[in-house]
Amino acid sequence: MTDKPTDLTAENIVEFLASIFERRGAEEYLGEPVTIGEHMLQGATIAEQNGQSDEIIVGALLHDIGHFTSEFGTFTMDDVEDRHHEDAGAKVLERFFPKVVTDCCKYHVAAKRYLCATNPTYFERLSEASVHSLNLQGGPMSKQEVKEFEKNPNLKEIIAVRYLDEAGKIAGMETPDFRHFVPRVRRLVHQHVGMVET
Repeated sequence: MTDKPTDLTAENIVEFLASIFERRGAEEYLGEPVTIGEHMLQGATIAEQNGQSDEIIVGALLHDIGHFTSEFGTFTMDDVEDRHHEDAGAKVLERFFPKVVTDCCKYHVAAKRYLCATNPTYFERLSEASVHSLNLQGGPMSKQEVKEFEKNPNLKEIIAVRYLDEAGKIAGMETPDFRHFVPRVRRLVHQHVGMVET
């Protein structure tokens, strides 16, 4: 099942995202001990508790939205090729959010590959599902890929969201719902649309 993002505007994008969380947030997340919605809410909650910026909090909240908007549907442990949910998510976000938020979504998979190549202990943090998807996504980056990836001006925020991605897999963790984060989400949308219009 896919939520096709048609006729989205700055006025309805936040409700579109809220609707996805409310209708589909309880869907299974690749065999993890949390649902997809719980996973993203946990990342955002941890970021908020640690005093992170709106961009990182919202980046964590929305980094996996492409699981719902991809034309290929949600990822499963039976997949034998990548579904590129990060690209599907970024495509929805790019018109409405600052580039740093879109980059946190678009490159959170690349960040996993980057950290596996540059941080010897990072691979040990990965769940079974993350290891499975890593193999489908190209494995650890090559030295040349690392060099190119490090040129991204939003690297720090992308890496922060990647660590939140791994952290947000805690069975039974209590979090606020999506509506709690709506003021932050709406603020970033309004900031971005304002920048585009001026």
